Amino acid sequence: MHAATTPARLIAMLALALLLPALALAQGAAPRDNPRLASLGIEIWPEYDRPAALVILKAALAEGVKLPAAVTLRLPLASGGPSAVAFSAAAGGNLLNLNHKRADEGGFVTLRFEVPERFFHIEFYEPIATTLPARSYRYAWPGDFTVDRVTLVVQEPASANAISVEPNLDLASTGPDGLRYRAAELGALESGKPLPIMVRYTKLDLRTSAEIVKPKTGDSVLSLAPPPAASAPAPPAAASGGGLPGWALALAGIVMLALVGGVFFLWWQRRESPAAAPPSRTCAKCGAIQPLDNRFCGKCGKRLA
Repeated sequence: MHAATTPARLIAMLALALLLPALALAQGAAPRDNPRLASLGIEIWPEYDRPAALVILKAALAEGVKLPAAVTLRLPLASGGPSAVAFSAAAGGNLLNLNHKRADEGGFVTLRFEVPERFFHIEFYEPIATTLPARSYRYAWPGDFTVDRVTLVVQEPASANAISVEPNLDLASTGPDGLRYRAAELGALESGKPLPIMVRYTKLDLRTSAEIVKPKTGDSVLSLAPPPAASAPAPPAAASGGGLPGWALALAGIVMLALVGGVFFLWWQRRESPAAAPPSRTCAKCGAIQPLDNRFCGKCGKRLA
C-alpha cells in the first residue's frame, strides 16, 4: 500500500496547482476567452520609415461574435508597445483610435481593449540591427486567437537584395509606392500555436525606404482619424414624386423671363418707325406724283408749275 498522503504533500500539490497558470503565462500561453477571428493579415515592413521593422496586424472578428468584444493581444516586449491601436466598421474603412490598456507581463506587452466593430488594426515597431549589410528580422505571432484565414505580406526594403522570407511567399508585386511586396495565404491557425516569420536581406544604403522612394501622402503608414464629432442634422431630402423641386421651377422661371426680355429688346432696337411722306405735287400733263422740290416731271419732262 502507498503511504498516506501527508499534510505537507497536500500543501505542496495545492501550491503547484495555483502556480501552474502563472507559469503557463510566463512561458507564453495564449490568452483565454479571446473571440475567433475570421481573418488576420500580418504585414512586415523592414526599414520603412525608421531603422526598425514596422509590423501591422489587420484582424476581422468572425461573424456572430457579440459586440463589443473583449480582446487580449500580446506584442513583443522589445517593441515598447503599440504605435497605433484602431478599429473600423468595414474592411479597409476609416480607422478610429481605440482606447486600450497595456501591461508588461510574461515577456510581452499585453494589450487589453474592447472592439466596438468587427475590424481592428494594430501597429508597432521592433528594432533592426543595421550596422552590417547582412540584416534580419524575426517576428513570432504569439497565437493569441483561433484564426480561420491568415495572410502574410512582407514589404521589400528599397535598395535591398538577396531577400528571403520564411515561410516562403510566392506572390510578388509592385505597390503604388514603388516598393515590391511578397504575399501568401497561410490557411487557418489554432489558438496557442505561434507562427514564426523570418526576413533576411542585404542592404548597403543606410536610408529608409521612405527616404529613398519618397512615397506620396497616403502611401505611407497609418493615419488615424479622430472619433466622429456631433454634426448638424442634414437638410431634409426633397419629397419624391414626378414634379421638379421648387428651386428648379424658380430657376426655370428666371431663365424664361430673361429670354423674353432679350427678344423684346432686340425687336425694340431693330424696329423701323414709319417715315413721314415727303411733300409732293402732281404733274399737270401726265398725272405722276413728283416731289415738291422737282422742277420738271420725272416721267414726262413737263416743267412743273
